Amino acid sequence: MRSLAYDIDFRARARRTQGWGLGLLAVSGLLWIWFAVLLFMPYKAGESSRECTSRFTSESLHNSDSSCVAERDWPELMALLGVSVPFAVVGAVLHTSGSVSHRMAEHLAEVTRLNEAKG
Repeated sequence: MRSLAYDIDFRARARRTQGWGLGLLAVSGLLWIWFAVLLFMPYKAGESSRECTSRFTSESLHNSDSSCVAERDWPELMALLGVSVPFAVVGAVLHTSGSVSHRMAEHLAEVTRLNEAKG
């Protein structure tokens, strides 16, 4: 027979794990939004403060004389995207783990209740 205090503590830990997962997924989402802002918004190039089109467009892509091409900072964007991936993976795993634990606790409580009612 399961103790009610243990069951409540187990469900609280499951909800806490689920909350941490949602928090990490939110951090990852914010990083993806920042990535999209950097990718699609126009930017200024160098000391001349020349307005350049977004990094997503291919205007002057092969013009090596353009200061906009020289200022395209792809490593920064890829680093931002790369940093967001572990947050997304760990957040998804924690959220899933917490959800499964909570559902299993509910299932076990229901099976226990049905067995007691039957017996």
